[in-house]
Amino acid sequence: MDTIIYTSATKLAQAIRTKEVSSQEVVNAYLKRIEAVNPQLNAVVQLTADTACHQARQADAALAHGEIKGPLHGVPMTIKDTFDTADVISTAATQGRASFVPKQDATVVARLRAAGAILLGKTNSSELTLAGETNNLVYGRTNNPYDVSRTPGGSSGGAAAIVAAGGSPLDVGSDTGGSIRVPAHFCGIAGIRPTSGRVPRTGHIVSFDVGILDALTQIGPMTRFVEDLILTLPILAGMDWRDPAIVPMPLADPDSVSFKGLRAAFYLDNGLASPSLETAEVVRTVAHLLSEAGLSVEEKRPPGVDRSSDLWTRILLADGGAGVRRLLQKAGTTQMSPNIEWTQSGSALSPVELIDLMAEWGMFRSQMLLFLEAYDVIICPVSAHPAVPHGAADGSTFSYAKPYNLTGWPSVVVRGGTSPEGLPIGVQVVARPWREEVALAVAQRIETALGGWQRPSLNT
Repeated sequence: MDTIIYTSATKLAQAIRTKEVSSQEVVNAYLKRIEAVNPQLNAVVQLTADTACHQARQADAALAHGEIKGPLHGVPMTIKDTFDTADVISTAATQGRASFVPKQDATVVARLRAAGAILLGKTNSSELTLAGETNNLVYGRTNNPYDVSRTPGGSSGGAAAIVAAGGSPLDVGSDTGGSIRVPAHFCGIAGIRPTSGRVPRTGHIVSFDVGILDALTQIGPMTRFVEDLILTLPILAGMDWRDPAIVPMPLADPDSVSFKGLRAAFYLDNGLASPSLETAEVVRTVAHLLSEAGLSVEEKRPPGVDRSSDLWTRILLADGGAGVRRLLQKAGTTQMSPNIEWTQSGSALSPVELIDLMAEWGMFRSQMLLFLEAYDVIICPVSAHPAVPHGAADGSTFSYAKPYNLTGWPSVVVRGGTSPEGLPIGVQVVARPWREEVALAVAQRIETALGGWQRPSLNT
């Protein structure tokens, strides 16, 4: 079973197509792994075992007749519970939707199914994706597979935990302030927050109808291996004629990227949260590795990142929490989780104050873009520390991620090392807008050199 559950989605898809293994064998192996580890993790909150087994049999029968549905034919997946999945309870971790069953899939779920993927179940999230700890009043708390006394992060903590533990080869997360990248870092897997406007948010609890906050949230895959990000992102990307922010921008192939001539900036400290010694050493190691690979590498921090976390927070709170209250009301929720009460801590800005804030955001983006004129990639920590104990995540935990929500640039996380406690340490690779292929190519080089994901030592 280990051979199956720790294999990449890319290799699983190939093995199923060549009939080295059946989809039924793969799905059953992952279901057994979920059964073994989920009691310790509470990562999978809805299991669709019977449907998954039926679809696996159908996939094998189709293959026997020479029919291949798509690049993920017969490959299992899990999906973050903030995405609608037809005929499966989709709570978005809020009590008012505890029994809500959508009639149709979110766009990204529909695209993965059309590519042949098989849903195993839904993964836990913070309520409405709005907290750095995966804990809510519907399903409770998710634990980190490397140390169950620590958080897997939020809001895509269930996705990161089950993928890291070998319970799923692929999940899809959402990222408004680091909700793909920080869980990927805490759980030692790979994840990408694509360029704003790359992947439709239709059918996600935080969709395209959130006004001035629209550009902050993006959807992206979470996997153990970078090659699976490369496989999955083209499936998810592109216009769905529903989300009006999506741009029909072609995705380039990471294999086309030449490292010779690429310019990289790296920084260790964002001026807000000093990194642990081990975190800083991982980033230095990566910078040296990339220099040896032919990149021109310079230690330099973008101007303004030390004020980006405050700017991000003021933008989120600009409406005085009205947007969150609207989501809760729409869901029928009367009691919010304590860890999202921070969204109600501000007063709504006046029209003049709001215009001034939007101007400040625009100037920040311009200043950052001017910096990026001289570089192709930025290398930095994902968070100042490895996974923190439950309840200890705060705004500073996400301060290395938030600048790139504000700019909308593509950011990939890949494991680069290990802390003395045995916890994963990720590194963040940021590229120019619409240049996901550069970030993915660099991340894959890091993964190849430093090992990437490592198996957690769960008691199973």
